[in-house]
Amino acid sequence: MGLACGPAHADRRVALIIGNSAYKSAPKLGNPVNDATLVGGMFKKAGFDSVDVRLDLSASEMRRMLREFAGRTRDADMAVIYYAGHGIELDGNNYLIPTDATLETDGDVLDETIPVERALFAVEPAKQLRLIILDACRDNPFSKTMKRTLASRAIGRGLAKVEPTSPNTMIAFAAKAGSTASDGDSRNSPFAVALVEHLPKPGLDLRKAFGFVRDDVLKTTGYKQEPYVYGSLGGDDVPLVAKQAPTGPQANPQEAIRRDYELALQLATRDGWEAFLAAYPEGFYANLAKGQLNKIAAEETRASAEQKARAAEQEKARLMTERAQKAEQEKAAAAAKAAEEARIAAEKKKEIEQAKAEAAERERKAAEAAAAKALAEKQAAEKAKAELAAKQAAERAEQAAKPAADRQMPEVEQKVAALSPAPASTLSAADLTKSVQSELRRVGCLSASADGDWNAVSQRSLTLFNKYAGTQFDAKLASTDALDALKAKPGRVCPLVCNFGFKADGDQCVKITCRAGYRVGEDNECEKIQEKKPVAREESRRRDQDRKEAESTAAKPQASGQMICGSSGCRPIAKGCRLGSVPHPSNPSFKIPGEVCN
Repeated sequence: MGLACGPAHADRRVALIIGNSAYKSAPKLGNPVNDATLVGGMFKKAGFDSVDVRLDLSASEMRRMLREFAGRTRDADMAVIYYAGHGIELDGNNYLIPTDATLETDGDVLDETIPVERALFAVEPAKQLRLIILDACRDNPFSKTMKRTLASRAIGRGLAKVEPTSPNTMIAFAAKAGSTASDGDSRNSPFAVALVEHLPKPGLDLRKAFGFVRDDVLKTTGYKQEPYVYGSLGGDDVPLVAKQAPTGPQANPQEAIRRDYELALQLATRDGWEAFLAAYPEGFYANLAKGQLNKIAAEETRASAEQKARAAEQEKARLMTERAQKAEQEKAAAAAKAAEEARIAAEKKKEIEQAKAEAAERERKAAEAAAAKALAEKQAAEKAKAELAAKQAAERAEQAAKPAADRQMPEVEQKVAALSPAPASTLSAADLTKSVQSELRRVGCLSASADGDWNAVSQRSLTLFNKYAGTQFDAKLASTDALDALKAKPGRVCPLVCNFGFKADGDQCVKITCRAGYRVGEDNECEKIQEKKPVAREESRRRDQDRKEAESTAAKPQASGQMICGSSGCRPIAKGCRLGSVPHPSNPSFKIPGEVCN
């Protein structure tokens, strides 16, 4: 299966679907035609530029269809062939059986069938994705009646394992090599149903899609049939249908509820709010609607109380007009007073409920504003994340474009582990400087401490690293690229050079101490002092004094007495030679530390 490097919706995708059911020399198959029609419809819905569905083809028709399809794949990015029908394996090779094949002998297989390699040849011109799906692992009826012309010729059960030789190519079998597939009891085979279910999912990588297909088929067939995929893959996701990125602001999930709430608010009736609560019984807007209902109930109570008070007033006036008895008048007056008090209480309750409703409305507007702000911040964060990812990708591309010479250094000089690209550094300038200085100390190019000050000593150390590592980093500043290159070095890069009278001990030079009767010779090794006759006692005393002074102080680098260290250890410079730069044995254009002898 090939990997699509660009957006899938910008690629040209073509598919050829073949379903053979009506075999002339074998019992008719019920599912292949149905499966081909189902899968072809799936590719059409997936937006393929060309989907050619062909049913019950003879050998000549299959060859013609494959030839024409190969012509369409020349300018295609993705090419897919789906075949449902009978197939056969002969001597490790797989063949697709047309409807007019008779296969009386095993020799007829070469003449009357279509080799799978022919289908691979048809999808070969596709630039990015080459996929062949074979639902042809059914129990083959031809093998039971076929005559063998050669006893050693093997006719297998199901299809044989296939390893595509072309990159970015994958072959999917309905059943593992050497096993057969089931048609099932329904209109379509379990394999076809699973393909249509998982392959067209937007953004789903085809490797995961075929994994889900495998799980569904195993479950459906009681773990008797296991689909299998052969071929090589890359690292990027390859969806059959690309997941469409949002092109505008994402819709608020409660937008529809908000619109209905505002419509009910405009109606401002009990029926409107009760209809809203029937549709949305829970949530923030439901609570607001309940508050509005309480407000309407309070208004209705106030109106009822006001009506009762008016009726009481009318009754009082009637009694007074009719000169009713004083008791009746007092009773009417009491009723009127009570009605007035109820009206006042209802008015106050209305004011309280109205205040609550107004407060709830303010909270609603504040919540909507907060939601809009959060959505805007989320979109800004996603945009910044996308820009950061693009920047990181550009930096990785620039890092990958470094001179190929870095990759050609010998293993002793460049033992770099194959690591995944690290995320962009978030170190501060001071921390980055300290990290580079620490790595320079580790590879033997800096003797000073890592103090975070990128001074002349640090710049000379990075220049020395460039010299022996073959890099070209700017020594005037500490960079993340230089830090990554330093971390990639497994050991010392800059050679350890010791003065006369000193020897290398790990990463430092220590003074050579000889036992009594021995002294440091010209080869920087202890040698026995030769006894001489006391001829010139004063001159001998002066030579001994000079020798003691030379041993007690660090001598300047000389042609002899210097040490050179490499991957195999440290040794002294040969007599008559000096430390210098010599061409690398495998790449003469690079210089490495070594002995220069006249």
